[in-house]
Amino acid sequence: MLNGKIYDISDKELETLRIRARQLTKTYNDTFDTETQKRNKILAELMPHMGAGTYIQGPIQFDYGCFTKMGTNCYANYNLTILDGAWVTIGNDVFFGPNCTLVTPIHPFLTNERKMRTKEDGTLYDMEYAKPITIGNGCWLASNVVVCGGVTIGNNCVIGAGSVVTKNIPDNSFAAGNPCKVIRKIIEKDSLKYRKDLY
Repeated sequence: MLNGKIYDISDKELETLRIRARQLTKTYNDTFDTETQKRNKILAELMPHMGAGTYIQGPIQFDYGCFTKMGTNCYANYNLTILDGAWVTIGNDVFFGPNCTLVTPIHPFLTNERKMRTKEDGTLYDMEYAKPITIGNGCWLASNVVVCGGVTIGNNCVIGAGSVVTKNIPDNSFAAGNPCKVIRKIIEKDSLKYRKDLY
């Protein structure tokens, strides 16, 4: 699965990992912001590859959690969803607005290949594969951004609200839309110090 090959979603090892992730996310989602130690302990179990100073608001949802790497000092607002059938790698100082979704699984285009199948023992499965997602350091993904499998977002990017990112985004870009496209480079003149209307 992690190598991007077709995998069996009904595999017992994967099923165990998914059930574990769902139990941990449910517990996390049922805790209050003030229960800091409890929340940190749950996240450490769910996401063993998470850097210091990272805060995830919740509610959250992960397929596995253990296949997501998140750097230091990141922040995620409400309803972060990560389907990590392939590695999801998030850099340092990354911000997620509400309702952001990172999805690595990919299903076949042809209907007969996408249909659920039944094994001899009655277990249902489908044919799918997954591609990794990488988000560089210093990015901000605004509200309702969807990032598809196989995408790399470079360092210091801003992805506009409601965007669906289907292709790579280079460093220092402001990109938005569905499909998401680079609108322009982020430059020094974007600094708050030039925004006299804000002071």
